[in-house]
Amino acid sequence: MWYVPRRHSISLPLTPYICVPPHFPSSFRLLSHHNSQFAFLNAIANSPQGFQASHLKWFVIIKMSSPSKRREMDVMKLMMSDYTVETINDGLNEFNVEFHGPKESLYEGGVWKIRVELPDAYPYKSPSIGFVNKIFHPNVDELSGSVCLDVINQSWSPMFDLLNVFEVFLPQLLLYPNASDPLNGDAASLMMKDKKLYDQKVKEYCERYAKKENISNSITGEESDEEDISEDESGSSDDDIPGHVDP
Repeated sequence: MWYVPRRHSISLPLTPYICVPPHFPSSFRLLSHHNSQFAFLNAIANSPQGFQASHLKWFVIIKMSSPSKRREMDVMKLMMSDYTVETINDGLNEFNVEFHGPKESLYEGGVWKIRVELPDAYPYKSPSIGFVNKIFHPNVDELSGSVCLDVINQSWSPMFDLLNVFEVFLPQLLLYPNASDPLNGDAASLMMKDKKLYDQKVKEYCERYAKKENISNSITGEESDEEDISEDESGSSDDDIPGHVDP
C-alpha cells in the first residue's frame, strides 16, 4: 500500500462539501468545512493515520462532487433509512416523503405526505418543504401546507441533508410550535388563549386528515380534495356556500 510521506503538502481542487474517510476523527470533518483545502489535506498527511492510497477514492468523490451528485446521495440516504419516497415526473427534484408524527407529541400516530422540492443548487440552497394533507399547527399554512422554519428558510447550510429535515427539523417543529411567528393565525391564537381546546383540535385534525388512507391513494392530495368538494356540493342545501370545504 502506498503512502504519502508526512510533512508533504497536498493540493487538490475541492468543493465546499467534503467526504472524509470514516476512520478519521471528527475534527477532520470540521476542518473540511471551515479551513482551506491546503490546511485540510495537509492535516491528513501529517496525521498519525497518514495518507494512504486507498483514501484517494474519497478525494475523487470530493473532486467530482456536484449539486446533482449530492442530490442523488441524499435521496438515497433517505430511502435507505426506511422512508417511503415517491418521485414525481421520474426525477429527483420533486418527490413526496411519508412522515410520521413524533412520539410523545400531539401529532403522534399521524401520517403526513411531505412534498419536497430541491432547487438546482441544492445543497447550497435549501429545499422547499410542504405538508400535502392537512395539519393544525401555528407554523404550517393550512391551505398551502408551507412551513415556517428558520433552519430551512433562513439559516440553511450545505452541511445539512434531507435526513436532518425528517429526523430533526420537522419533529422539532411539531414538538415545539412557535405561536409568536405563525403561518396559521387561528392555530396560534387558539394555542395562546385556550391550550386545552388547541390540543383537542390538533388531535381532531390528526384523526380526520392524517391517517394512512389519507395519503395512500394520492401523490399530491388533489384527488382527495376534489372528492371532498364534490361531496359537499352534492349534499349542500340552498343556504350552503358552493364549493365550501369544512376546515
